Amino acid sequence: MPPATPPVRKTHLDSLAITLLVACCAFWGFQQILIKVAVAEVPPLWQASLRFWGATLLLWLWCRARGVPLFQRDGTLKAGLLAGLLFAGEFSFIYLGLQLTSASRLTVFLYTSPFVVALLLPRVVPSERLRRVQWVGLVIAFAAVVTAFSEGFANGSPGAGQWRGDAMALGAGLLWGLTTLTIRASRLATASAEKTLFYQVAVTAAVAPLLSLALGETWGWSYSGLAWGSIALQSAVGAFASYLAWMWMLRHYPATQISTFTFLTPVFALVFGVLLLGEPLTLRLMLALGGVALGIVLVSRR
Repeated sequence: MPPATPPVRKTHLDSLAITLLVACCAFWGFQQILIKVAVAEVPPLWQASLRFWGATLLLWLWCRARGVPLFQRDGTLKAGLLAGLLFAGEFSFIYLGLQLTSASRLTVFLYTSPFVVALLLPRVVPSERLRRVQWVGLVIAFAAVVTAFSEGFANGSPGAGQWRGDAMALGAGLLWGLTTLTIRASRLATASAEKTLFYQVAVTAAVAPLLSLALGETWGWSYSGLAWGSIALQSAVGAFASYLAWMWMLRHYPATQISTFTFLTPVFALVFGVLLLGEPLTLRLMLALGGVALGIVLVSRR
């Protein structure tokens, strides 16, 4: 086969990228609600296993229908397996963390990922370097996340369990940032979006069941329609459609800018958590999300 045509990279986010990002962020904010609702019936890593088995199957069928090669040798295997392991670790932390902390808090801490990308990616991809005003935006957003995190010190906080959940969320954010770094700084940067995603969902589909067994989770199939509906949405929209769009954007737009834009997700998570789960709406969390929104505006400026 002829060599793949390098993707045409843009220097800023256009209307298509912003529309896709808003749609993805809205679902990702809702996704934590889906996981938290289903985890009452389905053990967390068994739930992740079901989700990524479904996503792997959907992606394989998509590639078969579109003639996208997944197993052709192209030098991406090592980077792909590394990205897959980082992705598996990220979602293991997310599913376990949601047992210990609220969906809105976990989402805020998860989106420390852009700091990892902004700090490390320019060292290997100089074109991803941020300008001064964009760094100001990152600092503001980071201060906002610290403000939200400090809420755990307040009197009447849920205690050590919440801290463990928050720490897992921060760990997931670090792993997400490292996954983005691996994709942009390796041959995966020129691989198809489908193949890049396949590495991640397939490795996670293999790793999650092993972790589930190691933790002694009980596997089953007799769950409510609500639980199965949650898993179906997580698989079809979350792990397949939205992540495929994310991988495509990583090939065509600056990773530092699109990563920072995802700070919008905690806003959606907060709204969904308050409206659907009755989670507390605290002043510190509102101030934190306002700071995150301001950071997005500054980083996304052309």
